[in-house]
Amino acid sequence: MLTISDYVKAKTLEEAYELNQARSSRIMGGMMWMRLSNAKVKTVIDLSQLGLDQIEETDNVIKIGAMCTLRQIEQCEALREMYGDGIAEAVRHIVGVQFRNQATVGGSIYGRFGFSDVLTAFLALDTFVELYDGGIIRLSEFVDRKPDKDILLSVIVRKSKRKFRYESIRQTKTDFPVIACSVVTGIVHGKETWYFSVGARPMKAALVEKQWEIPKDAPEEVIAKYARQAAAEFHYGTNMRGSAGYRNHLAEVLIRREMSSILAEGR
Repeated sequence: MLTISDYVKAKTLEEAYELNQARSSRIMGGMMWMRLSNAKVKTVIDLSQLGLDQIEETDNVIKIGAMCTLRQIEQCEALREMYGDGIAEAVRHIVGVQFRNQATVGGSIYGRFGFSDVLTAFLALDTFVELYDGGIIRLSEFVDRKPDKDILLSVIVRKSKRKFRYESIRQTKTDFPVIACSVVTGIVHGKETWYFSVGARPMKAALVEKQWEIPKDAPEEVIAKYARQAAAEFHYGTNMRGSAGYRNHLAEVLIRREMSSILAEGR
């Protein structure tokens, strides 16, 4: 059971940051996972009045406020125009619409949960996070940081001509994923570059980058070889949902499917 002593609706980011420096304080997102814990929290800090619930699009980036809900990114036309149905696919299995109307992007990213579809999806894109004290850093760097008392303000996706696919395997439709995979490809510094993000390993998502020039008409056996190599780059573990070997196999299958889909689109 979660026990909270004090509730504060922060009026400024500075106030929220100062309150959060106490060891017994916690930032409140959508309260979807935190409320299931057995923690004793002295002060919970609500960011809902700080304007962090908007998605802003410019010529170069799509900036997603930390308090935006998963439903907002599921329905975001800017993300759909840039990356097709990939982001919507990444969140549509997360419990149900009611849940996604409350769970926040900031909570999903900042928590760095092993089961996070959201983290797995955005990690493969050209994504940055904006922190109150730490400034703007790459999401891949943020993922590897130790948890601290900074505040996540926004997730920033830099626009680029990249093809994006996302798939996951679940034992039941709304369960946590057994494995989740993102594949992104595009031209970076004049070279064809592939990005592979695998989450629910069951550890948090990790990213691998490969500069592979794969012909669009490559046969399936060639694509399967590349997929096998990409999947082997990740470390897998065993839990109640599956063994390490099973996860490795599933990752290889999903990566192959996603690579085949991307290459077929370019034909």
